[in-house]
Amino acid sequence: MPSDLHIHTTFSDGRNTPEEIMEAAKAAGLRYISITDHDSVEGVTELYESGHISSGSLRLIPGVGFSTGDGGHDVHILGYNIDIYNADLQEKLEEISEARWTRFTEIVELLRGLGYEIGETEVLTDEGMCKAIGRSHVARVLVKKGYFDSVRACFDQLLKRGQPAYVPHFRVSAEELISLIRGAGGIPVLANPKAVGDETVIMTLAAQGLQGIEAFYPTYDRQDTQHYLDVAQQHGLLVSGGSDYRGFPGRGTEEIGQFTIEDVYAKNFYRPPQHT
Repeated sequence: MPSDLHIHTTFSDGRNTPEEIMEAAKAAGLRYISITDHDSVEGVTELYESGHISSGSLRLIPGVGFSTGDGGHDVHILGYNIDIYNADLQEKLEEISEARWTRFTEIVELLRGLGYEIGETEVLTDEGMCKAIGRSHVARVLVKKGYFDSVRACFDQLLKRGQPAYVPHFRVSAEELISLIRGAGGIPVLANPKAVGDETVIMTLAAQGLQGIEAFYPTYDRQDTQHYLDVAQQHGLLVSGGSDYRGFPGRGTEEIGQFTIEDVYAKNFYRPPQHT
């Protein structure tokens, strides 16, 4: 049976609720999935507390996604099999969440100064009460209002690094994030390593305690995947992969089950749940 270890929900920048993800994954015949929302475990918490952590043969691997980097490279680290109730993890997520709200306010102020008619309430009303509010939520509202044809165009012209409405992300060092994930009983994995653009970064992360790498990704060809399989073997890393699903048209994989990995990789990240 296939699996998908990189999925976003409405608790970050995804279109579907955690419950909808579970149902879609079950319908697609998946065996293991991981919800890896940006800076949030609330989607996973909701599934735990509603009793949806397993459904038939489907198994949920609790996850989280973090962004970091040194200014020159953007690095995304996923944490698998974390204890979502870990006190240190919860404290750091709260700190990051507060910084996200500050950044969101600054972005909206910049946009208004540039002549775009947009307000904080408008974005929040459109997107729902998302704790991990970010640039993509703002971009979707600007597209809906007709300023841009796509979220990508909005990022390219306004919101990405170097553009007039860009505000730097609150950064926690990769080393601290790796330590945080491992301290919460989890497995830190480098997501989409090709996007980092510098192989020496992978070596540094491995030395800092990274335990896995995403070798299977929707935009990778066979040569890319083989390269990162070799990198994993070289550094003694577990191999992961997933769709990076968000569910919005034109933004990557549009259906759960469209991009998957083999269970032989996914099962290495699964442990029976400790909380019910």
